Amino acid sequence: MNRRESLRALGITSLSAAVLVEACKSKAESKETTTTGALTGGPDRLPNEIERENALEKEKFFTKAEMATITVLADIIIPKDEKSGSASDAGVPEFIEFIVKDMPEHQVPMRGGLRWTDVTCLNRYGKAFVDCSKQQQLQLIDEIAYPTLAKPEMQQGVAFFNRMRSLTASGFFSSKMGMEDVGYMGNRPNRWEGVPEDDIKKYGLEDAKFG
Repeated sequence: MNRRESLRALGITSLSAAVLVEACKSKAESKETTTTGALTGGPDRLPNEIERENALEKEKFFTKAEMATITVLADIIIPKDEKSGSASDAGVPEFIEFIVKDMPEHQVPMRGGLRWTDVTCLNRYGKAFVDCSKQQQLQLIDEIAYPTLAKPEMQQGVAFFNRMRSLTASGFFSSKMGMEDVGYMGNRPNRWEGVPEDDIKKYGLEDAKFG
């Protein structure tokens, strides 16, 4: 199992139902935008909901440095492969930015985790996470990506990466790219082509008439 498959499997099994529901809602709504970026909404959208989400879109929570770290982490969790693009290609960093504003309980854990990641890298390598080499970045991730194998002193990092992984998986697999990645077709009209020939013969209904 390669890194994309193993980390993605871990991400799917650790998904928060609440995050996934909100993720799907937000992704569906993001498709209903005007040229100015305002949400147009649908028949089930109340004006105050649209107004609130437009306001959230205009706000900024993460700094540029934090967004850069989120982008690198998201692409480590779901990198580009021969089947589809990476997490950042699917807009996952922007999705996470929206979710932490829409669900503020993620704000302190996410900001604290990003800070933990940088401090750990500064202590080890003398530079922030995004400035580390790919090998150094993956070395740290390997120590926090597998909870049952992590050392006690890495538990803060484990908790942060669990959350980061869940948000990344939620954002990616509720995006158009992610749905195509898993082959999700959605609801589609069926076409009736009559009773299968084998079943007609099996039950001796060759002379029967079917509407």
